[in-house]
Amino acid sequence: MKTDLMTWHWKGKAIRVGFDRRGEGPTLLLLPALSSISTRREIHPLQERFASAFATVAIDWPGFGDQPRPAIDWDPIAYTSFLRHVLTQLSLRPFATVAAGHAASFALSIAADAPGSLGSLCLIAPIWRGPLPTVMDGRRKVGKWIARAGDIAVLGHLLYA
Repeated sequence: MKTDLMTWHWKGKAIRVGFDRRGEGPTLLLLPALSSISTRREIHPLQERFASAFATVAIDWPGFGDQPRPAIDWDPIAYTSFLRHVLTQLSLRPFATVAAGHAASFALSIAADAPGSLGSLCLIAPIWRGPLPTVMDGRRKVGKWIARAGDIAVLGHLLYA
């Protein structure tokens, strides 16, 4: 796997973003979900499976991943602009794009504005399991207890605060 960095400029700041390339063949663009725990590394198992038949590109979103997170008021226009930049900067003409979670909405926005720019097939996998189940590593009873505790008037208020 080849790891690279690209720089994208937004609101007067240079933002470094990591991306990984693997495989050869038609290009697949892999976009991870946008959440506090999401990075391109979460889709490495998928990237490894596709790499036998495709050139895969898995990229972090700005403000996520393993690069510094500049203090910017992120908004949908920024992420759509970033995705357009990725397609141009990396000279991508993907055969297909796989987008997870909210990344799907940005992929659809680009595809609506420029049909075919993300490939002839855009696979969308809306997901959201939240950070707690991920960091709890399968200990679901604790999560159920916390969810029930949120329903208790005073305790629930403290948990949300």
